[in-house]
Amino acid sequence: MSIEQWRRLTEWPTLAAAVVFLAAYSIQVIANLPESEGIWAETLVWAAWAVFVVDYTGQLILAPERGRWFVRNLHELAILALPALRPLRLLRLVTFLRVVHNKAGAALRGRLLLYVVGSAATIIYCAALAVEDVEQNEAGSNIRSFGDAIWWALETITTVGYGDHYPITIVGRFVAAGLMIAGIAVLGVVTASIAAWLVESVSARTAAEVEAEVEAEVEEVEAEVEQIEQTLEAKVEALTEQVARLAAALEAAQERERARGTSSP
Repeated sequence: MSIEQWRRLTEWPTLAAAVVFLAAYSIQVIANLPESEGIWAETLVWAAWAVFVVDYTGQLILAPERGRWFVRNLHELAILALPALRPLRLLRLVTFLRVVHNKAGAALRGRLLLYVVGSAATIIYCAALAVEDVEQNEAGSNIRSFGDAIWWALETITTVGYGDHYPITIVGRFVAAGLMIAGIAVLGVVTASIAAWLVESVSARTAAEVEAEVEAEVEEVEAEVEQIEQTLEAKVEALTEQVARLAAALEAAQERERARGTSSP
């Protein structure tokens, strides 16, 4: 089996595991479950995690040049390994984003608008989860619910920043910085897409206008050529008739000359 075949084989299982992973993690954070009550959700998170590890291991084994593949994909190993440490569990969301980007993104990149909107929605949701996870139980925090977190994520990614909600923890501020950068990138892509659409529309309209002008000129030239042809045909017919009359007159004159020569003594 090749690595491409392995990726096609694990595409849907890893995507399903990513969805289960996000759902379980969302319940953990939004419901603010204590560890004793959230064992089942933690179990689902680690089960999905196991699927990601199997996917990574399979790609490593099937890679034609394992050493080179390993070095070029060290970030994949870091994304899988670091969140296993409890203080770094927020990095689990990075794994989710990586899986969704690799699996679903390939099918959506041809539909740029859908891909951008889906990516923005996913980033907003994951950022809201991350901030709520670190802020909701922090003394003095103003982000206490998922509604607060979603509102904060929306005003941050759009670079509005009302200031009514903001993170106070270091981790929360790192998440905010990443969301700001992602917001600028998403807005840049949207702006570029709209500009490209406008340029394409104007170009198509201009091309249509040029084509119409060329067709009109061609039709005008064809009409002039047809008129010239008709004039030439009429002149040729007139010349033909004149030549025929001259030939008949010449022939009659020759016959008269012959008749005179015959009748003379």
